[in-house]
Amino acid sequence: MTKGIFITGTGTDVGKTIVSAGLLYLLRSSGYSAVYYKAALSGALADGNQFIPGDTRFVSQFAGLTEAYENMTPYVYKTAVSPHLAARLENQPIDLTILKEKFKQLQQKYDYIVMEGSGGIACPLIDKDVPYLLHDFVKELGLDIIIVASAGLGTINHTLLTIKYIESLGMTIKGVIINGYKKNDICADDNISTIQRLTNVPILGILPWIEEIDCDNVQFGNLREQIKQCIHIENFISCMNDIL
Repeated sequence: MTKGIFITGTGTDVGKTIVSAGLLYLLRSSGYSAVYYKAALSGALADGNQFIPGDTRFVSQFAGLTEAYENMTPYVYKTAVSPHLAARLENQPIDLTILKEKFKQLQQKYDYIVMEGSGGIACPLIDKDVPYLLHDFVKELGLDIIIVASAGLGTINHTLLTIKYIESLGMTIKGVIINGYKKNDICADDNISTIQRLTNVPILGILPWIEEIDCDNVQFGNLREQIKQCIHIENFISCMNDIL
């Protein structure tokens, strides 16, 4: 049976894609059959007449994935706004049936699926009178959750709010991964210890601050090694639940 996990963040640019890429690298470099899934991506990269899902490209190159982008990210939009708004502006509505079909196809082909959110956990995915939110889809898939949080100022509030909101939905949080940690930063150290004291959610890993992340120039070797040192694959695998 395929196992999966959903990766969300406490806000924009906290490092969901870096963490997703790192987790997939850990799985694939250890011989596990694993793939990436992101339902919709906005703010795509222009490549001639095509638009490339930048996050999907980064994860694929970092983790050595060869699956077609359109199978891992069914909807790709040029406009860098919430998927439901990008779909409306570009007249390309998201079909929930297609999202589920693409996910099911990956489920039949791979043993592990790491799904990254399109924005935060409450990001609108499909435009309706009552919008269909990202967590509605995640809940239908039956995935548990890992939260990516910044190490910096404001993260205590953002992380606690995210945890409480997810718990209010009746969904399971398996852990928090801290991203962007700087050594000897008293604020970051206190943030992490305070989050640990105020929640019952384990810290699964603490990733260091990286100055520049770009698919074309990042030194994958260094980042891969840092991820291996900061996240234990056994702990991560134990967080993944069976997908029905």
